[in-house]
Amino acid sequence: MATKLPKTDIVLVGVGWVGGIIAAELTKKGYKVVGIERGKERSTEDYFMAHDELRYADRKEMMQDLSKETLTFRHNTTQRALPYREWGSFLIGEGTGGSGEHWNGQTFRFLPYDFEIYSETVKRYGKGKIPKGMMLQDWGITYKELEPYFDKFDAMTGIGGEPNPLPGSPQVKYPNPPMLETPVTALFKSATKDLGYHPYHMPSNNLTQPYTNPDGIARSACQYCGFCERFGCEYGAKASPVVTVLPVAKETGNFEVRPHCVVRKVLHTNGKATGVLYVDTRTGEEFIQEADVVVVSAYQMNNIKLLLNSQLGRPYDPVTGTGVIGRNYAYQTYLGTAVGFFDKDFNMYAGAGALGAQIDDFNGDFFDHTDLDFLHGATIHITQLGDRPIANNHVPPNVPSWGKEFKDASVQNANRALIIKAQGASLPWQDNYIDQDPTYKDAFGDPLLRMTFNWKDQDRQLMKFMGEKCAEIMKQMGAKEVKMTGDEIGDYDIRNYQSTHNTGGVIMGADPETSALNSYLQMWDCENVFVPGASAFAQNSGYNPTNTVGALAYRAAEGIEKYLKTGGSLV
Repeated sequence: MATKLPKTDIVLVGVGWVGGIIAAELTKKGYKVVGIERGKERSTEDYFMAHDELRYADRKEMMQDLSKETLTFRHNTTQRALPYREWGSFLIGEGTGGSGEHWNGQTFRFLPYDFEIYSETVKRYGKGKIPKGMMLQDWGITYKELEPYFDKFDAMTGIGGEPNPLPGSPQVKYPNPPMLETPVTALFKSATKDLGYHPYHMPSNNLTQPYTNPDGIARSACQYCGFCERFGCEYGAKASPVVTVLPVAKETGNFEVRPHCVVRKVLHTNGKATGVLYVDTRTGEEFIQEADVVVVSAYQMNNIKLLLNSQLGRPYDPVTGTGVIGRNYAYQTYLGTAVGFFDKDFNMYAGAGALGAQIDDFNGDFFDHTDLDFLHGATIHITQLGDRPIANNHVPPNVPSWGKEFKDASVQNANRALIIKAQGASLPWQDNYIDQDPTYKDAFGDPLLRMTFNWKDQDRQLMKFMGEKCAEIMKQMGAKEVKMTGDEIGDYDIRNYQSTHNTGGVIMGADPETSALNSYLQMWDCENVFVPGASAFAQNSGYNPTNTVGALAYRAAEGIEKYLKTGGSLV
């Protein structure tokens, strides 16, 4: 029998970027907030002297335990889905801060085109440009409407950057200057300028100078140690929930975090939630936390799972294309790259998670797609993340993968290999979706999520085009030899890491028939449940998703306060 706890104003399911922003904003207004977190409570002290590549990068110390909860995967509906037993394609964090603790800090705003992608595509190319089965739709909100919330996230985290020189791109004034120029970024910028493109330093949430944000949170500058991705930042220089929004919420005295607790269901009746049912994993005890508002603020996949387990929203049907929970799952097409081998050395060990330069000339709809077999595009960038030795070992084409020749080539090219990557948009398809697995269950007996996903010709054409552009730039940079990928892409391989940029499944929009949420991230079917996060994206862009996740969280916080005052649907 579950123990019923005293009612609170707001209960959060997950305490990462989304939960942290909402907690900070609403506890400052005097509301009581309880955050339920599946992992442990983290602090900066946890990251002191934690530069252990084997433990954190290879053995995934900060990630969700797949032996207790995972998902199953298949390429299409004719296959039987099997469990994802070992982290590969993406990495879901746990503990306070969530995936916002182990990210790199590359922080972009989605383009105006992204939020109105259907309307803008039809306007420029006609409906015939959209392939059968591609489920493009507008988000129910515009870039202009989201701009103030982007500004809030930028100021809170202290982003450093420079204006994008590409004509037509949004011009953003960042609170801090960009990261340092290096020989690598300078070479990329020179080469792309010579080719007629528009390079700039990528916006970084690794602080470029000491900074105090509007909430009074003071943080130190990045040390360029190279331990960002898959690690927590011991300096607090990399923006994360643990060093930005969570201290603000705790300082109010109105915020309580309950770690090591897994929410199994949102409890609801007659179109309103009453609270959540959760398990304390240390004792096995079940509790009911009642609340006026439930915020489903976990990672994208966990949001989908919780709503399906709770029977909230209509499950998506891939045969008819109807229903909303599990719809429009998208990832990121990150397979177009060029590795260049040089005759000179670069210091690739030093770096930071968002130290890099890029061009947007082939992102969004900045270029003409009339004669191309794909829509949207990709950013093309070079980064200097800090090449840790276990994960980085590039050798030229035709070198054996073992033996003396391989070892000699590995040593020779350890600091002489550079990589240019294209991070491409992932657009939604009727048969790429997420639902409940009929066979496999988690440690609590609840169905696992089942992912049905594969690359389409859209993705293959996009990556071939971008791979060729990457190779063109690498040759212009003076590489003596170039190894390109993107020209031959088979099926999606869930074993190989690309990014933790999973999106969709609980998408926002203007029509309850094709979306689960309105523009305040409020559920159409349950007025006091809000579901911010990347699960709300109607498709994925060529950019990293965190800035847009943060902006939507600020928008949701505003909506929650309105709801607590007035009730009912906010649109």
